[in-house]
Amino acid sequence: MSLFERQGGEQERYLQANNRKLNTMFGYPLIPQISSLAWYTTVIPLMVVLSITAVKDAIDDMERHQNDNQVNNRSVMVLMNGRIKEDKWMNIQVGDILKLRNNQPVTADILLLSSSEPYSLTYIETAELDGETNLKVKHALPVTSNLEDNLELLSAFDGKVTCESPNNKLDKFTGILTYKGKNYILDHEKLLLRGCIIRNTDWCFGLVIYTGPDTKLMQNCGKTTFKRTHLDHLLNILVVWIFLFLGGMCFILAIGHGIWENKKGYYFQNYLPWKEYVPSSAVSAIPIFWSYFIILNTMVPISLYVSVEIIRLGNSCYINWDRKMFYAPHNSPAHARTTTLNEELGQVKYVFSDKTGTLTQNIMVFNKCSINGIVYGRVYDKKGMKVEVPEETEKVDFSYNKLADPKFSFYDETLVEAVKKGDHWVHLFFLSLSLCHTVMSEEKVEGNLVYQAQSPDEGALVTAARNFGFVFHYRTSETIAVVEMGETKVYQLLAILDFSNVRKRMSVIVRTPENRVMLFCKGADTILCQLLHPSCISLRDVTMEHLDDFAIEGLRTLMVAYRELDNSFFQAWSKKHNEACLSLENREDKISNVYEEIEKDLMLLGATAIEDKLQDGVPETVATLNKAQIKMWILTGDKQETAMNIAYACNIFEEEMDGIFIVEGKNDEVVLQELRSARDKMKPESLLESDPINIYLTTKPQMLRIPEEVPNGNYGLIINGYSLAYALEGNLELELLRTACMCKGVIWCRMTPLQKAQVVELVKRYKKVVTLAIGDGANDVSMIKAAHIGVGIHGQEGTQAMLNSDYAFSQFRYLQRLLLVHGRWSYNRMCKFLSYFFYKNFAFTLVHFWYAFFNGFSAQTVYDTWFITFYNLVYTSLPVLGLSLFDQDVNETWSLHFPELYKPGQHNLYFNKKEFVKCLVHGIYSSFVLFFIPMGTIYNSVRIDGKDISDYQSFSLIVQTSLLFVVTMQIALETTYWTMINHIFTWGSLIFYFCILFFLYSDDLCLMFPSVFQYLGVARNTLILPQMWLSIVLSMVLCILPVIGYQFLKPLFWPVNVDKIMDRIHYWMNPPVLPPTQTKLKHASSHRHSAYAFSHVWGFGALITSGKTLNAKRPSAKVRRSQQKEAIDLLSNG
Repeated sequence: MSLFERQGGEQERYLQANNRKLNTMFGYPLIPQISSLAWYTTVIPLMVVLSITAVKDAIDDMERHQNDNQVNNRSVMVLMNGRIKEDKWMNIQVGDILKLRNNQPVTADILLLSSSEPYSLTYIETAELDGETNLKVKHALPVTSNLEDNLELLSAFDGKVTCESPNNKLDKFTGILTYKGKNYILDHEKLLLRGCIIRNTDWCFGLVIYTGPDTKLMQNCGKTTFKRTHLDHLLNILVVWIFLFLGGMCFILAIGHGIWENKKGYYFQNYLPWKEYVPSSAVSAIPIFWSYFIILNTMVPISLYVSVEIIRLGNSCYINWDRKMFYAPHNSPAHARTTTLNEELGQVKYVFSDKTGTLTQNIMVFNKCSINGIVYGRVYDKKGMKVEVPEETEKVDFSYNKLADPKFSFYDETLVEAVKKGDHWVHLFFLSLSLCHTVMSEEKVEGNLVYQAQSPDEGALVTAARNFGFVFHYRTSETIAVVEMGETKVYQLLAILDFSNVRKRMSVIVRTPENRVMLFCKGADTILCQLLHPSCISLRDVTMEHLDDFAIEGLRTLMVAYRELDNSFFQAWSKKHNEACLSLENREDKISNVYEEIEKDLMLLGATAIEDKLQDGVPETVATLNKAQIKMWILTGDKQETAMNIAYACNIFEEEMDGIFIVEGKNDEVVLQELRSARDKMKPESLLESDPINIYLTTKPQMLRIPEEVPNGNYGLIINGYSLAYALEGNLELELLRTACMCKGVIWCRMTPLQKAQVVELVKRYKKVVTLAIGDGANDVSMIKAAHIGVGIHGQEGTQAMLNSDYAFSQFRYLQRLLLVHGRWSYNRMCKFLSYFFYKNFAFTLVHFWYAFFNGFSAQTVYDTWFITFYNLVYTSLPVLGLSLFDQDVNETWSLHFPELYKPGQHNLYFNKKEFVKCLVHGIYSSFVLFFIPMGTIYNSVRIDGKDISDYQSFSLIVQTSLLFVVTMQIALETTYWTMINHIFTWGSLIFYFCILFFLYSDDLCLMFPSVFQYLGVARNTLILPQMWLSIVLSMVLCILPVIGYQFLKPLFWPVNVDKIMDRIHYWMNPPVLPPTQTKLKHASSHRHSAYAFSHVWGFGALITSGKTLNAKRPSAKVRRSQQKEAIDLLSNG
């Protein structure tokens, strides 16, 4: 069974939208009683269209099949008949026992039986599930831990698991294991979920509980639906309009035929006899209705759909070939995994982005610190001025420290000098960092320490202490070993006061080798400031100023403090702590109160500043998207403080904002109050019953499309997943959406994968906008599928997001190029294509309508049947494809410099129902000109030899040639970017027309097949007539002049913002010199943002002190360094 099925819906669309049309075009022309067209006029184009469509769909299906095979054919070790055998993922069944090794992905949801670690602990990384790279621990039941890796015992394992039905709750699992006559309770701590990566564990065995679509990962992926663009929906509506218009014209012409037959045709039956099945003039109108229905159905030719697919395929290839979206470090190009959504890329209004791995590299770097009122980490030039760290700056030399991490970079020599001089406060500061943490260490090779941290922040701080000479070496349940300036010291670990979301700090209590009891604490400055000793006031004020400076730079900050404890005081506190831990009632509250008793009167040491490394170009990309009026929301499973830091660093939140609202209510009443309070500040009138939108929502409950609301300033919103669960219920979802849409940026924290999809669906349901979701992990798959457009990042969290996406690339910064360049071009090209295509076919088809008034409404065609066959398939196909594949109103540089050019697509201004009516009116006018101008020029005209030229075949040739010249000039006016291919396609099509004309009307062909080729000698006799060329010139002038006049007057009398920008671009292009004005990106907010980015759950404190981690190994962590590029030149200020 395919694990990543994606429905190929292209054929579905054709069947739904055009089934009636294909039946009409394919079936009716084969009925001679009602068809005046030859069968090949319809069959040949139809076969070409279906063949091209079939080939394209086959290619798409093959690509999807290859992606499915890539996952399904991964290998895994299975216990079979007492032996370990290698098998494929797709063959795994419930009840199998699997063996997993270190760094191997988990195949299915499995019950952990045993592992190589003490107490059968297994360390996992859940980045694909919740976006976190933090280490988490699972443990097996003691009764199964004894199985270890004994294949005989494992093969004899006959336990029975009774568990809940498959569901999408990642953090919950209930079940019972019945083994050897006893029942054992199972919870999610015993379950390894598919998508996890085994870390720091040589091997583990597990029993398969859920497989394939039943796994919690796949349950969160959401359903796969075929995505259609807004233009597809519009085209389906327009097809219905056209059929109604077509039916109306046919009805009028049928009535005209009945009147003509009754008044004139009845008396000419000797010359024009009625068919035997036609008893009266009224009955004769019925087959005429269907005859005209066949003749006029070219208003929506089937070649439209194959042309649309070719255009989309071409624009998809441009994305695949774009070297500026190629990421060399991973050898990864951009990939358009679908060809049906390109123009939708030019209409995006909301972007939903994951955080970890999408906006960030998830790499924390120790950047600066403040110790005892002195800032370290800044770089100064020769004049003593503070400067940014340039690439050529020499790094600090840590060669004196044999245990230093060679990947660590620091640029301020003064801190190293302070360490070497033995500065007491500096030593105590780094000793605090080397002791106050829950990091695990591993030393596979002597001197090569590898840290496994519960959060990247902790890893960065411990690594910094390591490089400055305070090396965390190893730990047991009761001790911590630190190598201080080359000397190993062992500290007795007395207690770990673990982190929680409420405490926002952690502490350790140790006994030093000198028998002193010390408490070291680190945490959010807002909390620690309240716990400091009064003697630290002056140092606190100085440190707070430093923290403000760090916050302006967008760094993540922590305060560090200590307290020396009296031994008797600690013994009394330890007794209270043990009593609280053993309490059966209100245990957590009692423990928290005990913690507060000892975490007070702290002495301030300083503060740390960590840089959460963003991907290159993320702030610039967000700033550019903001200028394009694209709203960006972050949907993350991470904690609130971390997400806020990233929001400020990315310019989603700004210092100048008028307010940031936090929704964290734990019941629906509180959530409603918080949402309404936010709306009251942003737009007070929105709460009144007289508000237009409230009236709209009340009067039209069945047609809920919430209009845009403009707030009285710039605001931000933060909401957590717990509150969101209430906000998505009942009437609160509208309150939530209205509040969120008024904000410039929204951060959604602690979200499950399913909640991400629910937010996207909420916006889709109530807002008439195009949404885009971008992420890199399996936890993002649900929102990628839910959004109109899904983008997958080739990241470090696996390939599931990419496999379920519509577009994939390696860096977030490529999103601006995908939208503002490829998306805008695709939308503009498709709109030009549709406008021109409808116009040229209206002009072509409606000539028959005027001709009907002069042929007795007999359903005779104006054109040669071969011209009808080739008009859309040959004569006009290449020029419009050239326009749709190569046209650019401005080049890529201007598209990126002026994001405002993107706005028309968001409002679908270039092709809508109004534009379609314009095309129809223009086509009706052109058809009128194309019929009556040739008729007027040859009416009662004779050639030089005196012969009459007003014959049907000559008239037909003049009309069709005039038509081709008019539509060719029309497309020449529409083309703004001429290439050699455009010239060849446009003018070459006219030349090719005349070549085909002489071939089809040649004497040999007409004499050889007189029943098929009937225009003998018409071409050479008609093309020499001055009346023909007069007709062509007059037709072009009369058809083109209104278009030129409208294009000239429109920007003068009905200007839009885009017209003004285009004028500025044209001004700068002559001479073509780009004015190099650079927009300075805003710094992050001066508000401090805590960097205490730990896991969603409590830390490892209890696990460490339990002794279960003794001798547990830790894997190496890959750390990559990348530098920010300079901001792109933004010319919006002109």
